[in-house]
Amino acid sequence: MSAVERVTVLPVRRPPRRPAHAALVSMRPRQWTKNLLVFAGIVFAAKLGDPGRWADAATAFVAFCAASSAAYLVNDVRDAEHDRLHPTKNARPIARRELAPRAALALAGGLALAAVALTAALGLSALLYLGAFLALQAAYTLALKEVVLVDVMAIGALFVVRAAAGANAVRVPISPWLLLCTALLALFLGLAKRRGELVLVGADATPGRPVLAGYSLELVDQLVSVVAASTVIAYALYTFSARDSKAMMVTIPFVLFGVFRYLLLIHRHDLGEEPENVLLSDRPILLCVAGWAVSAAAILLVT
Repeated sequence: MSAVERVTVLPVRRPPRRPAHAALVSMRPRQWTKNLLVFAGIVFAAKLGDPGRWADAATAFVAFCAASSAAYLVNDVRDAEHDRLHPTKNARPIARRELAPRAALALAGGLALAAVALTAALGLSALLYLGAFLALQAAYTLALKEVVLVDVMAIGALFVVRAAAGANAVRVPISPWLLLCTALLALFLGLAKRRGELVLVGADATPGRPVLAGYSLELVDQLVSVVAASTVIAYALYTFSARDSKAMMVTIPFVLFGVFRYLLLIHRHDLGEEPENVLLSDRPILLCVAGWAVSAAAILLVT
């Protein structure tokens, strides 16, 4: 079946969700894993034994989860008509009219206020980072997502803000290496997502995301290769200067395997449209992440 033909396949009929369930699904809790980046600062600064800092990082995590869900709700209200034409996004509650737009926007406002209230306990600078995150999310939803290349760069910037906000919340210096590696990894995942969308709906038939008309598989594959290589190189350079030893170099194979495995999945199985699903369901990647986390934490604690 061709990509264009897949667009015309009727979706499987699902029973309507209850309002509370529809609201929860629209908040996209599976994507809250992106906000785990706020813990990167405390890990890379080797402050793992400080309960107070962990409490502050957890507060920032919850706040950014609330802010992210608020942005998803607004995005789904704006894109409801396009999502109804998409082969997978047509299952979103707002697109299926299981959650009214007015109710979704009210919930988004409540979540945004909750995020502000939580972040206020961390200080003014933390509020500024949250404000930058919400402003960039709004800009992405309203305009930037329609601009070729700028869309994936905006996604990368959102991850950088998360990482910087996490470091700020636990009062540790914001490492430029952390920000660079975060930006490159986010670009890698964002471009892989665009590739998955192109494969799913076809380059000439792009329901749900008009910006795809400005991309091609050839271009995206080249960009993915460049960014994947840059990610590995940047992380390797970081390990050469991390802490007071070069012990972090032993974690490079985990990063290499993770990037290679993800490239394998997006090319062999055409995955990547929903990175959070791949990262949470592929056992080799989960084992790789766990191995990296354990080894990195042990090295940082010892050195």
